[in-house]
Amino acid sequence: MATASTEAIHLPPALRLPKAAQGLAFLAARRRLVAAMARRHGTMFTLDLPGFGRTVVIGDPELISDLFGTSRAVLGRARLNLGKVFGPGSMFNLNGEEHLNRRRLLAPPFHSTHVAQHRRIVEEEVLRESANWPEGQEFQTLPAMTRILVRGLLRSMLGADAPAVDELCALLPSAVSLGARIGLLPPIVRKDFGVWSPGARLLRYRSHFDAAVHALVAKARADAAFPERTDVLAILLQARYDNGEAMSDAHIADELLGLLAAGYETTAATLAWAVERLRRHPRLLSRLTAEADAGGSQWRQATIWEVQRTRPVGDIVQRRALTRIRLGDWVIPEGTTLMINVRLAHSSEDCFPRAESFDPGRFIGTTRKPSGWIPFGGGFQRCIGATFANMAMDVTLRTLLREFRLVPTDAPGERARDHGVVFAPSRGGLAVVHRRTAVVEKQPRTTPVQMRRS
Repeated sequence: MATASTEAIHLPPALRLPKAAQGLAFLAARRRLVAAMARRHGTMFTLDLPGFGRTVVIGDPELISDLFGTSRAVLGRARLNLGKVFGPGSMFNLNGEEHLNRRRLLAPPFHSTHVAQHRRIVEEEVLRESANWPEGQEFQTLPAMTRILVRGLLRSMLGADAPAVDELCALLPSAVSLGARIGLLPPIVRKDFGVWSPGARLLRYRSHFDAAVHALVAKARADAAFPERTDVLAILLQARYDNGEAMSDAHIADELLGLLAAGYETTAATLAWAVERLRRHPRLLSRLTAEADAGGSQWRQATIWEVQRTRPVGDIVQRRALTRIRLGDWVIPEGTTLMINVRLAHSSEDCFPRAESFDPGRFIGTTRKPSGWIPFGGGFQRCIGATFANMAMDVTLRTLLREFRLVPTDAPGERARDHGVVFAPSRGGLAVVHRRTAVVEKQPRTTPVQMRRS
């Protein structure tokens, strides 16, 4: 793990450009900048970025594991994150013991046993959304996956009925997209400069969201079945800290916004990437279809993990050095932003031989994933909704494989497009489907699946 140090500062190699130029390059072409620096300096180097300040980028899986094992006394949350968009009660704004206590309060609804209770909701939303998909015509799956995830999360987290789900489903994507694009910019961008300014629009979105949540809170408390409800909102309303205090309604609204925003966009983008990958790997697609028909899930789960590895939708996990630390050969000063690069870690040949190949078979027959696999981050700030996200992806793919025949393609793979926080397929995860009229394969194939390079 990283340790506190009094040694002389010794930083990794730095990009020798003015701070403003580095910031523009990072904003306009983050992935290309990181890839160029990695080719020149390896998996650890230093940038100087507006807003982030001195930033050490880390892509070495071993050093990343060391960081994830480091205590809250040494590392904290980065100052620049989306917490200002989600509100002061969000975990994105909390550090130290306050963060630990809040995480303990939020954890129970996201345990695997509780998450499994919501599989039916996700399946219902997949069937609802796909009922009118065009057959034999190319269409984008990203908007469809987004609607599935937004509605599924709203029902699971808020226990919302149809009118409230419809209202929030229309609100959230626009609000999250705007927040993602301006949330990391200087605070002045989020100020209200008139009805059409970005800041004013974001405040209106937030006002509508809070009104909807507070109405659902009042409805939940008046529900005769309130103590038996399993949605996240009801559980949080009844949760108590060790001292017996409850979360305030305002803080619950902040947390719900953060959970919803962080949950649906990343998961929907990963599912769109799954469609994009499967269409270009027809033998794997056939195997997954046969497996779904037989009630299995091993290869489907491995495919989800490999999509997350090869097409990470988020490529940055941040920490801040609360004191001077030693990390590997380097001594990093207090206040430095530590920017873990997911894409570099997922490209590690030490962790993932033939890393450029799309090969779910690498996860078959293993008891644990390599340390370089970090789509959900790690350590004390690991994504709290990881289990729910994995469940939603599994149920969505299983249902689609049972209901549709996905038509393969020889078209080049879709490039990654920056949507503000996530990288999604540039053409929206295009698909051509036909509804299945009969199950043509009863057992999964036993012949090895030959994978090709992406």
